[in-house]
Amino acid sequence: MALLVHSTPNMVPQITRKSAPYHPSIWGNRFLAFNDSSVKTDLDRKEEEHLQLLKQEVKKMLSAGERSQQELISLIDDIQRLGLSYHFEAEIDTLLQHLKERFGVYYGTKTDDDLHDVALCFRLLRQQGHNVSSDVFYKFKCSNGKFKENLAKDVKGMLSLFEAAHLRVPGENVLDDALEFTTSHLKEHMKSNLGSPLVDLVGRSLKYPLRKSLNRLVARHYISIYHKFDRHNQVLLNMAKTDFNLVEKVHQVELGHITRWWKDLDFAHKLSFARDRLVECYFWISGVYFEPHYAPARIFFTKVISLSSIIDDIYDVYGTIEELQQFTDAIQEWDISCLDKLPEYMRHCYQPLLDIYTEAQEEIAKTGRPSYAVDYAIDACKELTRGYLKEAKWCQVHYTPTFEEYMSTALVTGGIYMLSVSSFVLMGDVATRESFEWMSKDPLIVRASSVICRLTDDIVGHEFEKLRPHIPSSVECFMKQHGVTKDTACHALQKRITNAWMDMNQECLNPTAAPIPLLARVFNMACVINLLYDEYDGYTHSSTATKDIITSILLKTK
Repeated sequence: MALLVHSTPNMVPQITRKSAPYHPSIWGNRFLAFNDSSVKTDLDRKEEEHLQLLKQEVKKMLSAGERSQQELISLIDDIQRLGLSYHFEAEIDTLLQHLKERFGVYYGTKTDDDLHDVALCFRLLRQQGHNVSSDVFYKFKCSNGKFKENLAKDVKGMLSLFEAAHLRVPGENVLDDALEFTTSHLKEHMKSNLGSPLVDLVGRSLKYPLRKSLNRLVARHYISIYHKFDRHNQVLLNMAKTDFNLVEKVHQVELGHITRWWKDLDFAHKLSFARDRLVECYFWISGVYFEPHYAPARIFFTKVISLSSIIDDIYDVYGTIEELQQFTDAIQEWDISCLDKLPEYMRHCYQPLLDIYTEAQEEIAKTGRPSYAVDYAIDACKELTRGYLKEAKWCQVHYTPTFEEYMSTALVTGGIYMLSVSSFVLMGDVATRESFEWMSKDPLIVRASSVICRLTDDIVGHEFEKLRPHIPSSVECFMKQHGVTKDTACHALQKRITNAWMDMNQECLNPTAAPIPLLARVFNMACVINLLYDEYDGYTHSSTATKDIITSILLKTK
């Protein structure tokens, strides 16, 4: 760390610390108004009863045997876009299994298939982990290997192919071509008058493809336009609105509880140099899992990421190397007896850190399960701080590592591994000891998610980081090592991000190395990064677009 030491007249050394221009929390006490009460009102009960009645009606739709394949895949697509699929996981899984068994025969032997139907069915199956072949799209190409130009007139089909192409894995050239083809033509269509709601879908998809989007934001948008489709189903729409509002209330109560915990810690005053981003952290974690039954996991995970953000700023902004060494040693020991050895400002963070993992152990003990999950999470936290210390030492001596050396440490300090392990801790029986062991072996999906996190953050945030002493980012390391311009470096790093998304798609296809519910958490973390670091660091600078996004799903009912 580049810290200046001055001597005062009485020769007591005074440390001039770095600072960063972080804005204070933009939320104030907004979420304290939501009571942490288990007592439901009569209105709450009526809404929940109404939801259950609607749910039974939708189940009947999914089990109706007279529906055509086209009707069935459209119904599943609508259910997923409206944010309702978590209510019908078993039914959708069964239906897609049947579709998968005849996918190749049904679509692989005909030449007059509708592009929308083929692409939609392909996407739904790939999303479910079914490794269906992308060869079905070759029929839409000419003999010269290019997609038929007359397809461009079918905007609905082009949009479906565009979304399907985002499920591609390494080596699927036909989907690489499809993405390029559909992107260029859809952008052209946006210049003409497509007519709503299709223009709304195209515009949103070009910016936020479904594969990289968050469930709640997709649902929020689709609910607002679904009624404009001639084929819309009022039962589905009513259920989506009711469910959205009920889930929002669950999230509001959770955030009210966590906000009270945060206010009691008083970091805004005690550690004023750090980013105060509790609500943004909760939004991040609700993007990893929004479903109500993951409430304990979400609360624990939000506390973990909130404290991690404070710790990141201790290493990155405030601490001296000597203090950071003490802090790192204390975290390696992981014992409350270390508290007295730390500077006062670090004590404010150290004790809450130990406390939240102890709370998780107690929560697990109530279920009768062993607490090995917490042990893995603590080890990941220790590894993270060792990485932070290494980067702090680089900064102190103005060291510029090679790109490869930088990435070996930065993929750790990006935090995705630590966050992935933490996300599993209170997920219940699905997170077995074998799952944590698999996670500890640096699996490809975690590595790929880490690449997306680190490089996306660096590309949009490296100029801001240069406002204070900071280690070179991947952009600067790549530029220096290869003697290229910033634009060339960013283009090369963006290609690595693209490849990482394909690697994650590959890891989510059956047979998977870990259960899909666990893989989904790692994948969703990359989706949150894709949203928050879109053109700028929307986590650090959260007072504009990020504020509007969070408000749309936490403070506005449908």
